[in-house]
Amino acid sequence: MSQSVEQWVERIRSGDVRALARAITRVEDEAPEAAELLRLLHPLAGRAYLVGLTGPPGVGKSSLTDRLIRLLRGQGQKVGVVAVDPTSPFTGGALLGDRVRMADHALDPGVFIRSMGTRGQLGGLARATKDAMRILDAAGYDVVIAETVGVGQSELDVIHAVDTVIVALSPAGGDHVQMLKAGIMEIADIFVVNKADLPGAGRTVQQIQKMLELVHPEGWRPPVVEAAAAEGRGVELLWQEALRHREYLRESGEGRRRRLRRQEDAVLDRVFARFQAAVQRWTAGHPDWEELLTEVEQGRRDPDAVAEEILRSLGLSSGKAESGML
Repeated sequence: MSQSVEQWVERIRSGDVRALARAITRVEDEAPEAAELLRLLHPLAGRAYLVGLTGPPGVGKSSLTDRLIRLLRGQGQKVGVVAVDPTSPFTGGALLGDRVRMADHALDPGVFIRSMGTRGQLGGLARATKDAMRILDAAGYDVVIAETVGVGQSELDVIHAVDTVIVALSPAGGDHVQMLKAGIMEIADIFVVNKADLPGAGRTVQQIQKMLELVHPEGWRPPVVEAAAAEGRGVELLWQEALRHREYLRESGEGRRRRLRRQEDAVLDRVFARFQAAVQRWTAGHPDWEELLTEVEQGRRDPDAVAEEILRSLGLSSGKAESGML
């Protein structure tokens, strides 16, 4: 298996798109060989520029992504996209299928687009999104874009996966103001008001700029770009601002801090996943598990006591029972 995985990695390095697609599928499915595959690819990653595109539904994120792909391919750059969609309740796969919306790029060998279902994950990203981006990075893509599912303020996970976060809004309605108040304001490195040909675009820009005065008193001040992706207007300016932010990350040291946070997040993700699996094995194999739950239900035991028993069995006792600490 080790030799097979090594050959698989070589195929990915050589630009084999089928091997790349298969690798992302195996990681998404948490296949047995996924950990070894990621381990071998890890030293090859770290060169791509990772960009997150988030925002509420209907603002035109996929249209913006499509136009960014066109722009970057015109510059000769290889582009990878992980488009996270709601999960189909029937197949477990991505429901919307951004590859359909970006069909013009399907035959371009310099573009790889993968739709990925959330599979119940909150935060706007699928569980395997970060690993898929790392695989595309290791495969030699210059820019990797993560387009989130589009659920408003719950998309905050994107900040842990990318170098630059672009928040897309539209002038229609007042939902954008509510979303900014809900906390997504703090994660934006760049704002783009898409569909700027609609009434109210200028007012939306002014509202964002006023809020920025309160949230970003120093350091990087997120620019606000007006765009009409359907016409291709404003996309080049948007990318110029992204590159300006990339330079800021490099010069200020913030880029390294973000990379370290990403690595911390990757390590802790794996720790929590293994711990969860260990707990599930313990409960599945415990002959009196149902009886323990019955005792909790009837008030004869409390959840903390049962949790402490599980931790002791796993060699991870918190010591609360002995010390009396709250």
